[in-house]
Amino acid sequence: MKTTYTIVRSLLIAGILFLIPVTYGQGSLTLNERGYFSMNGLDVTVFSDFYPEGHQSGVTIIQHGNRVAANGDLRLEPSPGQWSPVPAGTATVIDESANTISKTLWFPDSAKNRRGFNPVTYPDLQFTYHIHVTATGGSSFTVRVDLDEPLPVEWLDRVGFNLELFPGDLFGKTYLMDGRPGIFPTQPTGPMTVYDDEYLTEAMDTGYELVIAPEEPDQRMVITSSRQPLELRDGRSNHNNGWFIVRSTVQANVTKGAIEWIVTPNVVPGWKYAPVIQVSQLGYHPGQRKLAVVELDPQDTVLQAFRLFRVEPSGKVPVETGVVRYWGNFLRYRYATLDFSEVDTPGIYELSYGETSSHPFRIAADVYKRNTWQPTLEYYLPVQMCHMRVNEKYRVWHGRCHMDDALMAPTNHNHFDGYFQGPSTLCDYRSGDPVVGLNSGGWHDAGDYDLRVESQAGTVHRLAMMIEEFGLDHDATSVDQEKKVVEIHQPDGRP
Repeated sequence: MKTTYTIVRSLLIAGILFLIPVTYGQGSLTLNERGYFSMNGLDVTVFSDFYPEGHQSGVTIIQHGNRVAANGDLRLEPSPGQWSPVPAGTATVIDESANTISKTLWFPDSAKNRRGFNPVTYPDLQFTYHIHVTATGGSSFTVRVDLDEPLPVEWLDRVGFNLELFPGDLFGKTYLMDGRPGIFPTQPTGPMTVYDDEYLTEAMDTGYELVIAPEEPDQRMVITSSRQPLELRDGRSNHNNGWFIVRSTVQANVTKGAIEWIVTPNVVPGWKYAPVIQVSQLGYHPGQRKLAVVELDPQDTVLQAFRLFRVEPSGKVPVETGVVRYWGNFLRYRYATLDFSEVDTPGIYELSYGETSSHPFRIAADVYKRNTWQPTLEYYLPVQMCHMRVNEKYRVWHGRCHMDDALMAPTNHNHFDGYFQGPSTLCDYRSGDPVVGLNSGGWHDAGDYDLRVESQAGTVHRLAMMIEEFGLDHDATSVDQEKKVVEIHQPDGRP
């Protein structure tokens, strides 16, 4: 147990180190040293990353610590997906005097057009454009899109600027389009329409001013378009991982200001990111070093002591007060560590820092004995088995799948996920021939349903090492290779 003097002295030292300033925009959006717009409660990045398939690209809005909108960019479809055409571009240009971030992009991306690790089929369309994002005062910023040349007539009302809204935070929240009320639905619903031979839901509404979640100060955002109308769409109708989409199409015969938006996310005065405590989800062995990490707002420059509680039948009992030590800055936050290694009495504990508490965790010698690695063997690996029906009592995880595996791939074919078939099959099988014996065994690859040879080999090797190194004898699943049926939580006598 630490003395009061030791705690105060350590806190003073840590506090002095923690007071090293971090430039953080106050009052209105300004460019920071990291190359994006920032103010207390709001950050706006412009192509700080480029992974549009994962909703991580283009103009991105982080409001009160939550990434609420992303992928702000020109797209060729109202509701694009993973295999949709995306542009290529140059590095972003930051103009501090104009408080502007700009980027030049073009279609197609020659590195992805029918080539590369994940080839994409681009239409016969070539154009170059420039996106300019400018902070204009307060929490407002403008988005302007300029084209080098007007779009071909056949592409009018097809190319548009899309901004995607994360749906999980909007379910049941309201919106106003030119004053007309609506509610963000939990599930996408019709009426349906056809766009380029693909079924989409019709736009939820159209207009020139969209207010998102007007009832929520932490989420309220206003988007206005000075030229083309805004469309509010539900991107989940044709893609299960789609987001809500705000979209304006490019006008005819326009180059400068083809798209002009004003975006104003609401910012709550004095908002501060609440501390987050990360402890080991499994817990700690009594003899090991016990560290926790606390994530803090950049404005948090004075450290507090942490408190450790043991959970008893009567409730929480304080057992330790300790020093939080400044660790450093990483990306958007400050970090500090909490060391409670001297506590070795087995039990259930909980950490608190200020008004924030961690989830309960164990300190025990058998902390790795149950509910740790077992779910991987009992759920993940059985559920991901291919060519099998997987049952869990009266639940069916999936039916017997991919029993038509496999046909020899065509030569000179560039498939997705890096699979490329060269000019020869390198065997007696010809393109399109059935290859026998491949409709048995294996695990699906990360939801893609393909079976990667290196992943299969690595998994089998690790399972074998678990038995050899630790003598693991764990049996909770039946695997009937002949009937191609898996039964979870029904041992078959074979570990």
